[in-house]
Amino acid sequence: MKKKLAGFILILGLITACTKQGGFLDQTSTTNLDENTVFADSTLSMNFLTQIYASIGFSFYPGRFGGRAGLEACTDEADGPASTTITTYSQFASGSVSAFSISTDSWNTPYNQIRAVNQFLAHLPTIPFNDYLKSRTRGEAIFLRAWYYSIMLKHYGGVPIIGDTVYNVTDKINTKRNTYEECVNYITSQCDLALTLVPPIYNGLDYGRVTKGACLALKAKVLLYAASPLFNGGQVATAEPLRSLTGYPDYQQSRWQLAANAAKAIIDLDIYHLNFDNTTKPGYGFYNLFNIRLNKEYIFPRMMSNSYNDLEGLWRPPSRGGGTTSGSWAYQNLVDAFQMRNGKDITDISSGYDPNNPYLNRDPRLDFTVTRNLSKIADGQASDIPKPVYTYVGEPNGDGFGNGTPTGYYINKMCKDEVRPEWIASTDRCYPLIRYADILLMYAEAENEANGPTQLVYDYVDSIRSRAGLVPFALPLGLSQEEMRTAIQHERQVEMAFEEQRFWDVRRWKIADVTENKVMTGMKITKDPNTGIYSYQVVPVRDHNFQPSMYLWPIPQTEVAKSADLLQNPGY
Repeated sequence: MKKKLAGFILILGLITACTKQGGFLDQTSTTNLDENTVFADSTLSMNFLTQIYASIGFSFYPGRFGGRAGLEACTDEADGPASTTITTYSQFASGSVSAFSISTDSWNTPYNQIRAVNQFLAHLPTIPFNDYLKSRTRGEAIFLRAWYYSIMLKHYGGVPIIGDTVYNVTDKINTKRNTYEECVNYITSQCDLALTLVPPIYNGLDYGRVTKGACLALKAKVLLYAASPLFNGGQVATAEPLRSLTGYPDYQQSRWQLAANAAKAIIDLDIYHLNFDNTTKPGYGFYNLFNIRLNKEYIFPRMMSNSYNDLEGLWRPPSRGGGTTSGSWAYQNLVDAFQMRNGKDITDISSGYDPNNPYLNRDPRLDFTVTRNLSKIADGQASDIPKPVYTYVGEPNGDGFGNGTPTGYYINKMCKDEVRPEWIASTDRCYPLIRYADILLMYAEAENEANGPTQLVYDYVDSIRSRAGLVPFALPLGLSQEEMRTAIQHERQVEMAFEEQRFWDVRRWKIADVTENKVMTGMKITKDPNTGIYSYQVVPVRDHNFQPSMYLWPIPQTEVAKSADLLQNPGY
């Protein structure tokens, strides 16, 4: 930790151009200046702050682990690519997570960026900004510090809080972990402070910077996690001091109400709305949301350049410019979670599900989330008109089961149908780190746990199902608290798929020992050469194993070895 916190007088990466950014992130420039020179100049100082934003989406990124896969491949969402080396995603799939080989990015990146925030705040009084800009950028910096702490909190539980200190090489660094409660209180208090300093909205090139909504949303997210079973008295550790480091030592029902109140505060701003369009085609508002750069649903986006086709490169079939050694492939387990368009589970005998035509009349979000046999994507031949993808065994373009995909599926979430990754084609995509649909589901979950399935719980869940294009979209009346909990967890699984939610949700709900301790499956499709008729067979793909220790990440052993005060998480 000392090496990571104090190894830089100035983190050069924070004033280096980031070539694939968008909006305000495009305004940085490459420099080789020292600290005093940077903070004596208003433009360079703003660039320094701007570049602290550059890593806010590292945990979200689907190429997070060596450019190959992300957290989706650590869960029941998708299968990661084969590798000859130990990878974080393969460790989580196999149940072999180790402090010696786990990715260190969730420890190093936040602390590097927190140190950069503290540098900026230390110099802020003398930076040549006007009073308004000093106040606003102080709010941005304080929020960003809270954001990076929140990332560590969900990975590890309580971590050392360093306050405003900027450590130097010769300083003795505190490596004693703060309790989970202390970290929650610190992050939420920082959100409250930042809230008073930042504006409600931005326009133009400043879109994507911290707003009041982002402050409220981060606070709500942290409080929701804090109220959830894993951290609200249900942590793996049974004895102190680890029990208080990895959650609250006792359960308190009132924590759900705090989370509900925090989420409701965002709703009451009346700034954010679901992107709704069922006229173009059912559920089109859900699909098109991710192709609209400036929209009313994104609360805290990670800005990208409009020529950034990273997801297409990771997730597209080989015939559409994707590869076979990077990116992930959706599991049948996720596909089965999508209901029929009539809102019934495919296991319901009255749903109309046909195993011989398994994708007919499904929740429209399925096609917008997963590429399957006969999905349409631009092929780059005569035009950019989407054309069918074929995933049956022996398909001649390399996209078929056992060739291009081990599961029979590819991922389509947030991708643009008309774009191939090798084109110089534009997308307006930003990473939705926090969006309004998430807030509605957060409120519904917390309110249901605090007070049962009230009318607002129904209203907010039904609004998401309506936007999805389900007919009828309304949940059955008279659901019990447990039945509503199941419905909300289902909506989170399908609505938020591949958005860095599932990994954390099943852990905070403390159900990962069920959802991730099973055989993950795929769909093997064969085509009759005489009739052209497809047949479908669900087949095993990978046996996932889950250990109780995996509810939290191990602190990297390289950090634990530096200080006896830095206690390791249980089971590692």
